[in-house]
Amino acid sequence: MNISSPAFNEGEMIPKQYSRDGGDKSPPLQIEDVPDKTKSLVLIMDDPDAPGGTFTHWILFNVSPATKEIHEDGPPVMATQGKNDYGNIGYGGPQPPSGEHRYFFRLFALDTVLSLSRGVKRGEVEAAMQGNILDEAELVGRYASTQMATAR
Repeated sequence: MNISSPAFNEGEMIPKQYSRDGGDKSPPLQIEDVPDKTKSLVLIMDDPDAPGGTFTHWILFNVSPATKEIHEDGPPVMATQGKNDYGNIGYGGPQPPSGEHRYFFRLFALDTVLSLSRGVKRGEVEAAMQGNILDEAELVGRYASTQMATAR
């Protein structure tokens, strides 16, 4: 299984329009080689470099395994969104307090559909995924705070 983005390559900087400093739009993503027995996909975007520990920016679950792309600022209609660590449902873009952070887009193929409601937190999604993961893939992008970017 593979996840990529036409907006940035593995390890590259995430464009500003996908940050809270810019338009705060979710980036376009492409999904390939989903295992045949997949019943649903889960996408979790997080920042392990956050000062208070891993910060969750986006939780998207019960995505159809037939999904080949997630459009810019357009999560799939038939998917369910969880609550990010900003306290909002849906996508919340990068905005590190200082320096450059890494952002992981983790994609999981599951052999089940999760019986969870919109707005659940990451822990509930991860608990429901246990024992049901068929495959996983990740894409890592980087983003620097506006203060750091202007100081360069």
